[in-house]
Amino acid sequence: MALVIDGERSTGEDVRTSNVTAVMAIANIVRSSLGPTGLDKMLVDNIGDVTITNDGATILKQLDVEHPAAKVLVELADLQDSEVGDGTTSVTILAAELLRRANMLVKQGVHPTTIMSGMRMALKEAVKYVKENLVVPADELGRENLINAAKTSMSSKIIGPDSDFFANMVVDAVQMVRTEPEEGSARKRARYPVSAIHILKCHGRSALDSELVDGFALNTSRAAQGMPTFVENAKLALLDFNLQRHKMQMGVSVVVNEVREVEGIRQREMDITKERIRKIIDAGANVILTTKGIDDLCLKYFVEAGAIACRRVKMEDMRRIARATGGQIVTTLADLEGNENFDPANLGRAEIVREERVGDGELLYIRGTPRSAACTLVLRGANEYMLDEMDRALHDSLMVVKRMLESNALVAGGGAVEAALSMHLESYAMSVATREQMAISEFSEALLVIPRTLAVNAAQDATELVARLRAYHHTAQSNRGREQLKYSGLDLFEGAVRDNLAAGVVEPAISKIKSMRFAVEAAITILRIDDM
Repeated sequence: MALVIDGERSTGEDVRTSNVTAVMAIANIVRSSLGPTGLDKMLVDNIGDVTITNDGATILKQLDVEHPAAKVLVELADLQDSEVGDGTTSVTILAAELLRRANMLVKQGVHPTTIMSGMRMALKEAVKYVKENLVVPADELGRENLINAAKTSMSSKIIGPDSDFFANMVVDAVQMVRTEPEEGSARKRARYPVSAIHILKCHGRSALDSELVDGFALNTSRAAQGMPTFVENAKLALLDFNLQRHKMQMGVSVVVNEVREVEGIRQREMDITKERIRKIIDAGANVILTTKGIDDLCLKYFVEAGAIACRRVKMEDMRRIARATGGQIVTTLADLEGNENFDPANLGRAEIVREERVGDGELLYIRGTPRSAACTLVLRGANEYMLDEMDRALHDSLMVVKRMLESNALVAGGGAVEAALSMHLESYAMSVATREQMAISEFSEALLVIPRTLAVNAAQDATELVARLRAYHHTAQSNRGREQLKYSGLDLFEGAVRDNLAAGVVEPAISKIKSMRFAVEAAITILRIDDM
């Protein structure tokens, strides 16, 4: 049907089919990167920049997606990345599978509204079942649990082979930035702000030479050689303005009668900056960080005062330092009266600031910050691509450990939850005597796409493995005394079914629950569309 305005319209089945095709195309791109044996993708943009990654959200973000329904899926992966940090690939695959099955039901004559309410019922029941039967409190096993969760998250990434080393590093890093709730605040639990963990990438050496630094590492060096390499009892001035020779404003012209007066003007220009620096140093500052430049002329004053000055510090680093040291970022020295002065209350404090040599360059370490603990992961690796991918992998693992500590609940990984839910929802569907029954049983089938994909990527016989996994979970749910089998998941390297909780393949329960929620939301959003 043609519209009056210059446009086109497609309705009903055509729209649904085209949406499902687009969504499946997106899911197929990330499908082969799921799991510990997943493969990497190489993305090249139009300038020729290369990204090599296994992270679902990164792959989808780099794609130039035009189809509106496929965009929903890209945003979905992004949401999962920011909310949970891990499980971006599986949420995409699950949403696509739900849509594909829903579309098949629509073709069989089931109304979309029925399918949507069926999916919602199934989701509710699934979340309830996970919380009641599959969740294990994380503090029962303590630190070992956190390390296992970090390892599980890393297993599919480039640092998988060295996961013992990196998992310990990640758990230490997250526990370093623990912040207790303040007195009298409504929050009773400690928080673990991942933003306080700074990741720095340095070329050279091997990945196993990466280190965790207690304190803050800045990728800048002293602005002049004459400055001290370390300052104890540091007071940090965080500036967001130029420390350069004061110049007249544009369009200001000075008419001079004598040549001598020109020299006076030049001298005054220098003195203005000198006075500014005096004010900062007199306030007690002995480490000066600025986001803008510092003139050579001005460096001399800092060298004489025995202070460390660094120029061109990134703004996001400044904010982190301000948060950790308790300082304020100063944008101007002018006060309300129009005079210039520097308030000592704006200074941040640290026990020691020291410049150390790492790799080819120097890093500035800020240690012993009073406000919040800050720590830095200094990553070493062969090339840019590897470092970027390590950064992404560590971000995922940090988020997983953070979620685990904050929600204190974990589930067995390796397809265990999906298989258990699939069996449970199948029997639940039989108890529902309304027309939503079909949607619920399709939902239970759709969940099996995760273990099946895992098995296919591991070059195992997917049909047989998934059948065996379902048999285990059926036994666990129907036989008294065999409940321990509910933690059965896939062992992808041996091609067998094992108790994944005992094997240490675990992930945060919140990750599973949220990824199901998000997948259902996305599937319903796209399924509701019947006209375009």
